[in-house]
Amino acid sequence: MKNNKAKNITIACISVIIVLGILFLAQRLLMPKYVDDIVEGGMVSEYYDEKSKDFNVIFIGDCEVYENFSPVTLWENYGINSYIRGSAEQYIFQSYYLLEDTIRYNKPDVVVFNIQSLQFDESRSEAYNRMTIDGMKWSKYKLGCIKASNTGDEHLIEYVFPILRYHSRWNELTSTDVEYMFKHKKVTHNGYYMRVDALPAENIPPAKPLGDYSFGDKAWEYLDKIRTCCEENNIQLLFIKAPSLYPYWYPEWDEQVKAYADKYSIKYINFLDVADEIGIDYNTDTYDGGLHMNLSGAVKCADYIGPILQNEFNVPDRRSDAALSASWDQKIQDYNDEIEYQKKLYNIQ
Repeated sequence: MKNNKAKNITIACISVIIVLGILFLAQRLLMPKYVDDIVEGGMVSEYYDEKSKDFNVIFIGDCEVYENFSPVTLWENYGINSYIRGSAEQYIFQSYYLLEDTIRYNKPDVVVFNIQSLQFDESRSEAYNRMTIDGMKWSKYKLGCIKASNTGDEHLIEYVFPILRYHSRWNELTSTDVEYMFKHKKVTHNGYYMRVDALPAENIPPAKPLGDYSFGDKAWEYLDKIRTCCEENNIQLLFIKAPSLYPYWYPEWDEQVKAYADKYSIKYINFLDVADEIGIDYNTDTYDGGLHMNLSGAVKCADYIGPILQNEFNVPDRRSDAALSASWDQKIQDYNDEIEYQKKLYNIQ
């Protein structure tokens, strides 16, 4: 009798393990891989693959950081070891939780925060939420990010068990889903998303007047959280507004950021105001008509911010660090290889 009971328990345990294994494999298969189309969804997770996370500068924000600044340029020209923790339409509350998540691994000297997301007081899309949150490793910060980002139609259980959200993707599966079930395809260079092609900034739509130019309470709350987090961890904070011509950045918004920065003695650089000084040419330095910089524009932006980080924030030149330099040698090779690949892809001489 006891043997039968033990046998039944063993069979039940094995059955549970098999079912859980099947569900795990199905979940890995069905989750979006962000490889062939919307590669932005794969950016957040890449940070965890870095063997050494001893970064002196961390950029936090949306596409206005991950497409507009080249960490390779910062390293080659200034010896600045940097990483961009960016994601598509990264809301300010997501930036805060990504910052807290980053500090678990690395306390940088400087955090560079792009203030474009202050205009959004709430998430606008579950799809954008997923492109930030799904790539985060589980921690109290990911949990906080889920709660802060909820559009009202999302459920925590679907983040804990993504198969509940993606179970209907069976008819969308491709060979890529199988190939990348247990690995990531690298899509950035220390968080930077490269484009070498050019599309001049023409026919920028005029700015539409707003009924209210005030940032929302939640946006201000999380800006305070970002500032306080940096203060408590002895991290210097730098605000930037990238040189993107569209979506429009209103002067009324800029004045609010300037007032906040002045109040707390935070340096703020609006790259739109210094575009001429930087040498940005909106005919050649953007790949999508003024929304984002291409490679030449990202290099110029990095060359502008590099001396500021060194001279005003005392970020060290670490090119004499042999181990770090060796790791950057491979990163630079990968970066240059992609430049050549994209030049062939876009037929650029």
